[in-house]
Amino acid sequence: MKTFFYTIKQAFIQFGRNFNMSLISIFAITCMMLILGLFFIMAINIDRAAETVKGEYDSIEIFLLDDTSKEDAQAMVDDMKQQEGVSDAYYKSKKQAMKEFKERWGDNGYLLDGLEENPLPNSVVVLIGDLEKADALAEHASQYEGIEDVKYYKSTVDKLLKATHFMQIAAIIIMIFLIIVSVIVVSNTIKLTVFNRADEISIMKYVGATNWFIRGPFLIEGIIIGIISAGVSLGIIAVVYKKLLDAIGDQVYSMLSMPMVQGEFLLHNYAWIFVALGIVIGALGSSISVRRFLDV
Repeated sequence: MKTFFYTIKQAFIQFGRNFNMSLISIFAITCMMLILGLFFIMAINIDRAAETVKGEYDSIEIFLLDDTSKEDAQAMVDDMKQQEGVSDAYYKSKKQAMKEFKERWGDNGYLLDGLEENPLPNSVVVLIGDLEKADALAEHASQYEGIEDVKYYKSTVDKLLKATHFMQIAAIIIMIFLIIVSVIVVSNTIKLTVFNRADEISIMKYVGATNWFIRGPFLIEGIIIGIISAGVSLGIIAVVYKKLLDAIGDQVYSMLSMPMVQGEFLLHNYAWIFVALGIVIGALGSSISVRRFLDV
């Protein structure tokens, strides 16, 4: 127990002695985590948007001409229900379409009340149960008479999924690069402490101090730097993301019918990742420094 408290005490003493270099290390790791946080937030929200689009647009919408009767539309509904890969189909009037459009606009829906007439068409909505059959179903729907257009949002979903995948790959590459840089910075900070305590360490080794007894304070010092960096970056991200939600959160919901990920949820899950990452970076940087510059 005495050894444990000695290790912690020495770590804080060393942190104070090299306060300026420690601040540089904290600044470097904090910047790294802030950049990672940006990519992480973007990736999560894009992924959520992709899932929302997949859930809302796993369908084909057949827009009808104004002179297409409801009976003809119902015949299309009955025919589509019998097609392989269709889970359901139904008729949507232009009145219902306008109602859904207003709901999507949220608080700005009242702006549509000034329209003299409803410009939206009647349509038949086909829900797809098997996405592999979607292209064939869209082709089948385009052969009906009395239709204006057939809309299938597969391209939108594919683009969002590609964007999500790109963000994930980019985040991983940037994370690896920034972790390496941060480890080097921490290692250089600890190296100064090692040089400053070279004589003391030689005496400790001479009187029989174990390798871990010598390494311990340096390891804890690196971990302290990592934890402080994680705390600072989390605080900055929490404030910035809250401001971002207040500024554009409602607009995103109006455009996509999808709220952005709430800050409380993000911060709760983010904290563990950042603290763990800070500890790993600090401990790894210290270990490398001690191993390279101490003959222990």
